[in-house]
Amino acid sequence: MDAETVRGLITGGESLTTEFKRGASGKFNDTELVETVVCMANGDGGVLLIGVEDDGRATGTAPRHGETTDPRRIDALIAGRTVPLLQTRTTIVDLDGHAIIAVEVPKSPRVVGTRSGMYVRRSLKLDGTPQCLPFPAYEMLAHEIDRGALDFAALPARGAAMSDLAPSEFTRFRRMARAAGSDPVIPDMSDLDICRALGVVRTADDGVDRPTLGAVLLFGTPDAIALHIPNHEAAFQLFDGMSVEVNSFTRAPLLAAAEDLYQRVSSWNREEELEFGMLRVAIPSVPPTVVRESIANALVHRDYTALGPIRVAINDDSFEVTSPGGFPPGVRLNNLLTVSQPRSPILADAFRRAGMVERSGRGISLMYAAMLRLGRDTPDYSQSTDRMVRTVVPLGRADIPLARFVLQQEQKAGRPMRLFDLQVLHELRAQTSLSTGDIAEQLHRTIGEIRTGLGRMVEEGLIEQRGAGRGRSYHLSAAVFRAMDKSPAYVRVRGTDAIQQERMVLQYVESFGSITRAQASELCMITPQQASTLLRRMSRAGKLTLVGERKSARYVPPTDTDSNH
Repeated sequence: MDAETVRGLITGGESLTTEFKRGASGKFNDTELVETVVCMANGDGGVLLIGVEDDGRATGTAPRHGETTDPRRIDALIAGRTVPLLQTRTTIVDLDGHAIIAVEVPKSPRVVGTRSGMYVRRSLKLDGTPQCLPFPAYEMLAHEIDRGALDFAALPARGAAMSDLAPSEFTRFRRMARAAGSDPVIPDMSDLDICRALGVVRTADDGVDRPTLGAVLLFGTPDAIALHIPNHEAAFQLFDGMSVEVNSFTRAPLLAAAEDLYQRVSSWNREEELEFGMLRVAIPSVPPTVVRESIANALVHRDYTALGPIRVAINDDSFEVTSPGGFPPGVRLNNLLTVSQPRSPILADAFRRAGMVERSGRGISLMYAAMLRLGRDTPDYSQSTDRMVRTVVPLGRADIPLARFVLQQEQKAGRPMRLFDLQVLHELRAQTSLSTGDIAEQLHRTIGEIRTGLGRMVEEGLIEQRGAGRGRSYHLSAAVFRAMDKSPAYVRVRGTDAIQQERMVLQYVESFGSITRAQASELCMITPQQASTLLRRMSRAGKLTLVGERKSARYVPPTDTDSNH
């Protein structure tokens, strides 16, 4: 770690990942150092800066090892006094003549304590400043499960016996596996062998096979589930405006709960019809793949140490599935389509063998493709938090012309259209013309991936390229517009490209001093969303400056100060 990095951390102030400690002799001893590092490791990790006051003043630290401070001895001290052993990286940084000790603390997947038995975790006070609090045992369990260090389904169900598992649930599992063809061996196994294959039974010291919590969740009787996993519950709610038509709760085992929820949604699921030559293709409000994967994901990936049911709710505008607990470790909004990391590998494996989820871990990708293929918007996870995952599937009308075109292409190619192609077609259908950077931002992919995919789509005649270099943009091809009976729209796209739109906007601003999104939309004959994209692009390029917020937001000519930046 260098002085510039330390200076930046100090400027940012104390946070969950940055801690300041006074470094004068006797003010911050070895015991306090180890406890602070343990606290940070049980949070998100971070950097401990010794020799910095609470107000951010760098005052330096006295030597800790005779006349000097040895970073290796600090790391050895921490490793020797933590359980499990914690590996830190310490650097001595000279900051304006003051010696600052910078200890880089990793985020630990396991709960870390001191050898003397001190367990603390990082938290924020009401005023937003960080603190270290005692780490209760029940929070430690949730911590390790959430970080993937433990599988909840592998934990022993204290006092449970094989008699607490319902034979009918094993029969259900065999039936599902046979129907899906997902595991040819499962249908011929005994109940005990199924538990062994799934890893949900343990042989106790007395030689008796005893079920784990995973076995109770998958096959348990209602009484066993209530006793051992009281947090498990699933709710189905159907709304008509503000009134509740259905409000049903169940504590059934997971596979039974999944089937029940799927059947309830299927009985509601409305359909539109698409005429395709002599055929009529049904377009459901929510594709079965989306229903199945979203329900299964909620049951498999929820945090079973947290209170609250998973909830499947249908209202006038959306189909929603919520589950307690944030995303599994490593999963974020911007990598949902590329990272598959189950909170419980045991439960995920059981659902795959039962044919309830996609076996390769591409469930969310299949959900996206199913929605886009039918001309509908993709599932929205943006309202998820660290305590809840919320999947919202909008129920707006399908884009029938786009769906018809996709089905025609798939029939011609003899295979499903690529998810990338579906995403690009959907974005260009909504925003007319986009640059490589705009598409990369929308799809959360690298520029290299986007360029390769767009080049292939141009060759296949799905999209067309305009301009060159940084001014290059893409729009739907004439063939796509023609297939969707939108030939006049193609003429408008070709007639008013991005460069012409920018010229029109700049001329308007020069004449009238500013422009709003609505004015740009009317001026360029584009949608408000397309106008927002255009104005933001011009602002990033330094051609305009945004002033005001929301309804008062408008774009004005850049000032000299803006130009200098």
